[in-house]
Amino acid sequence: MSDIMLMPIVIILVIIFIVFTLVHMYNNLVGLRNRVKNSYSQIDVQLKRRNDLIPNLVETVKGYAEHEKSVLEEVTKARTGVMNATTVEETSAANNVLTGALKTLFAVAENYPDLKANSNFQQLQSELSETEDKIAYSRQFYNDVVLKYNNACQQFPSSMLAKMFGFKTEEYFETAESEKAIPHVEF
Repeated sequence: MSDIMLMPIVIILVIIFIVFTLVHMYNNLVGLRNRVKNSYSQIDVQLKRRNDLIPNLVETVKGYAEHEKSVLEEVTKARTGVMNATTVEETSAANNVLTGALKTLFAVAENYPDLKANSNFQQLQSELSETEDKIAYSRQFYNDVVLKYNNACQQFPSSMLAKMFGFKTEEYFETAESEKAIPHVEF
């Protein structure tokens, strides 16, 4: 075979390689973007589960702690904030407010021994605790997927393809500054 005949074959092979590489990079970006959406929806599922438990918890506490109305209203308002959030940032902020309100509610419950002994309250508290663990895991998984996706959007050469097709980086779920503070422990 002469060099003249070999050259078109090499060019065709290089073009085929480039096309397959571009298709692979594009499909990788699409797959990662879909994993980000899926992992965010998993957080949504857990938040909905928690939001569904809260009215039962509030009703249980109401019967025992009638004069703690402001705490119950704060929990209800925070729950509404989570349900109305539309972006990752809004959801994260509203979720942090709700977590704080629930902590206050459980602190108030400590003042009512009958409430703490109520089996319905104990079950709801246990389910909320399990759900909080699932939310934490889902957030961690979401942030891991966002890291992979953002890397693909920002690293060369896939960043060029990402810009061409409008792939945008995603926001991470972040912890509120108040939650990052080191707790003060006294003995």
